Amino acid sequence: MADKVFIHELTGFASIGAYDWEHTIKQRLIFNIEMEWDFTQAAKTDDVQYCLNYAEVSEKVLQFVESKPFKLVETVAHQIADLLQQTYNIQALRIELHKPKAVAQASSVGVIVERGRHAS
Repeated sequence: MADKVFIHELTGFASIGAYDWEHTIKQRLIFNIEMEWDFTQAAKTDDVQYCLNYAEVSEKVLQFVESKPFKLVETVAHQIADLLQQTYNIQALRIELHKPKAVAQASSVGVIVERGRHAS
């Protein structure tokens, strides 16, 4: 399957970091998410019931990252991948998670998690 739904530059604020002081502030996280989703039926029928609701997916991701403190972006990315696969039965996905300004000399650092048959 080659159909994909994407969410680009989804921005949330989380309590995240390996250092105690980082948990006294909210830090920005930016997500780029690609999910394999067969939307052939949606395209044929022009019916939203056959779509992967990207607004709902976005809200679920934001609620999750704001729900509890995390130490590592790796943990956030893996848990979000699990959450999306379980909730929406997504067979393959790619999550790129950025933590802007975490390193002074870089605009952003982060991780990429790929699951399933996904091919970039």
